[in-house]
Amino acid sequence: MRITLAQAMGTCFGVQDAIDLALQPEFRDKLTVVGQLVHNPQTMERLRENGVRVIERDQIDSIATEAVMVTAHGASDATKQMLRDRGLTVYDATCPLVIRLHKLARFLEREGWFPVVVGEADHVEVRGVIGNLKFAAVVHDETDLPALAGHSRIGIVSQTTNRLEKVQKLVEAIRALPWVESVRFIDTICQPVKDRQGAINVLLGQDIDLGLVIGGRNSANTRKLRDLILDRGIEAHHFERAADLDPAWFVGKQHVGITAGTSTPQDVIAEVHRAVQVIAAGQTAGSASLPG
Repeated sequence: MRITLAQAMGTCFGVQDAIDLALQPEFRDKLTVVGQLVHNPQTMERLRENGVRVIERDQIDSIATEAVMVTAHGASDATKQMLRDRGLTVYDATCPLVIRLHKLARFLEREGWFPVVVGEADHVEVRGVIGNLKFAAVVHDETDLPALAGHSRIGIVSQTTNRLEKVQKLVEAIRALPWVESVRFIDTICQPVKDRQGAINVLLGQDIDLGLVIGGRNSANTRKLRDLILDRGIEAHHFERAADLDPAWFVGKQHVGITAGTSTPQDVIAEVHRAVQVIAAGQTAGSASLPG
């Protein structure tokens, strides 16, 4: 059984910068992160082991440290100001590419476009962007398009972790709406996500018959990597750690492709790779022992 690692996978620079900031020694036992700093369970475990407290937004009243950190996914200006108003020192770990998304959404609004964010309405990144706009809509699929009725000038940005083909399809669907006169689309999908999606296409071109996608179960970009493989009719599994591997997945498989989302640490990827090598060696040995 062949095993091929994707050419681009795992932690991106924005995620790594956020992790490095939160793990600075001076923050030990003195920092609270509002929400998941990154969507990866091993990283969140590491943060807690280093004395970083993690809470959800509805638990802000319970903050017991003077320092608080905004996650890599960003937050609205109102949320950050609310934290400052409570006397907290706010450290902003927002990914630079998410900051770019915020700026471009507000630019479209200032220029007289009705802002539309293609993405998941309940995702923390999208909530942060929408929170900075007076009026806006979130479009996840074509069933959301009626919400754009009455707006003839549409400015579109995207959640940074989207699949470009999906966004382009929705942009064309918006252009075709009878009441829409003009559309301006600014591509805000981040380059690391595009690189990882492109690496999936390379794996698919190498005739893999099983895809393994490593990352947090609540990681949007990781789910989309799995979906890219499933859309080609190839078996794929999204899981968080080597212990989640099921030997039954590998029965009869000839070529396994491994990739990981932008929040998945390299040591987790290496652990999964080693575990898959052990499974592959066991299957090879078992095959060799069968009577001819």
